[in-house]
Amino acid sequence: MNNKLIYTLILLLGLSNITYANTLIQDELVNETLLNKKIEKPAPNLNYNFEDTDVIEIRLLINDPIKSEKDVYEGQPVTFRIASNVHYKGKILVKRHTLVPAKVEVIITSGMNGIPASIIFGSFDIKNLDSRLLTDFYEVRGQDRSLMVYPLKWALTILPPSGTLTNFIKGGHAKLKTNNIIKLYYHPNWDKTAIQKNEQKTNDL
Repeated sequence: MNNKLIYTLILLLGLSNITYANTLIQDELVNETLLNKKIEKPAPNLNYNFEDTDVIEIRLLINDPIKSEKDVYEGQPVTFRIASNVHYKGKILVKRHTLVPAKVEVIITSGMNGIPASIIFGSFDIKNLDSRLLTDFYEVRGQDRSLMVYPLKWALTILPPSGTLTNFIKGGHAKLKTNNIIKLYYHPNWDKTAIQKNEQKTNDL
């Protein structure tokens, strides 16, 4: 009797799975959006030369120190200065001490379990340089304490609930001092004509 009941339950379970699978296959949203639709890969941009290895290092210093726990907000304007002359093929592209306006683009506060804070700077406007040819963001991270927290958490699991206390250990704050050099990279041989074509295509959409 028990065997018959078990077989009956297995059969009913199998039938319910088939019914559920058929429901998924007949999903109306899938039929409307994907059925008989031809999906094409985006056309590769063969005109844009990303493979050029000619790159110029740009060293900058921030004018005023910044710290993630202070009065910092996304979109905040900041000013950097060129730390040393920027040379290319024997010519000076940007002189030392040239001021460089920028912005605080993203702020990520420090989290539990040792996750550090982070500040991402962007919108660098360097005189005489095309910003489209510049890797124009830089991230400053605080101390990552997670490598310390997780081993400690597992070590304390034998003493519950002490292991959960490590959740409250936060990562370090992100900060940038006036003597901390940051580096951006300029690619002078990226195809500017291709950039302009891409912008025109975007405007035409």
